[in-house]
Amino acid sequence: MTRPAPLGFGLGLRPTYYDEILSKRQNIDWFEIISENYMTGGGRPSATLERVRADYPIVMHGVSMSLASTDPLDFDYLRDLKALAERIEPAWVSDHLAWTGVHGVNLHDLLPIPYTEEALAHVAERISRVQDFLGRRLVVENASTYVAFRESRMSEWTFVEELAKRADCLLLLDINNVFVSSFNHDFDAAEFIDAISVDRVAQFHLAGHTDSGTHKIDTHDQPICEDVWALYERARRRFGNVSAMIERDDNFPPFGDLLAELQRMRDISAAVDAEKARSAA
Repeated sequence: MTRPAPLGFGLGLRPTYYDEILSKRQNIDWFEIISENYMTGGGRPSATLERVRADYPIVMHGVSMSLASTDPLDFDYLRDLKALAERIEPAWVSDHLAWTGVHGVNLHDLLPIPYTEEALAHVAERISRVQDFLGRRLVVENASTYVAFRESRMSEWTFVEELAKRADCLLLLDINNVFVSSFNHDFDAAEFIDAISVDRVAQFHLAGHTDSGTHKIDTHDQPICEDVWALYERARRRFGNVSAMIERDDNFPPFGDLLAELQRMRDISAAVDAEKARSAA
């Protein structure tokens, strides 16, 4: 399998930062959009996206595909998604290993699933149908979770690895989600990272989270913590040069603070490459 060519280091395109992004060429390699925010067309978001995509590669990231739901796939939604992809020509399209609603009700959350053979077959079949409809390989993200199912018969990483093989999809490895879930469910985050096939990972997410003591919540409203930076370094060593970006969705800091986090990501990546070059020599 050939992974997409790496795009470098990116940020989420958020309205809070539109003015800074458009003011000059920033030291940012690419932007990720929340697909649903741009699917209706028109208005400032669409006009801004057109200006940004003239200068930077774009990736589409969705939150409403509901890949694990038992409801039928929403082909009205998929048609709008496909139309957006045809218009802006993203490097790839991604969504989550989760469900967002059932019985026609959208709960507006990324909800967990049991890690069973039945769920594995169900989600793999749905991803295959989505890929056929979109005419492109989907990139699927591991979600953060806060409850576990007694019915589960395999680890999350075993499920994710097998899902990618069966559906022949790619993976968006969210480093923060791995860390959050590892704390909430008391597993080894490094074991998750080490279990995933190198050729399946097309993208990394990094973000901050809220530490509530007994559990952690993937809120995207805090700086990236040291444990997540260390896990990113481990992932960068294992998977090589993979497109990486930072998600920030609330409690927005000055734009320069995000650029500083982006530079730290670059510095870690450069240090890993330099170490590999010394070892090879």
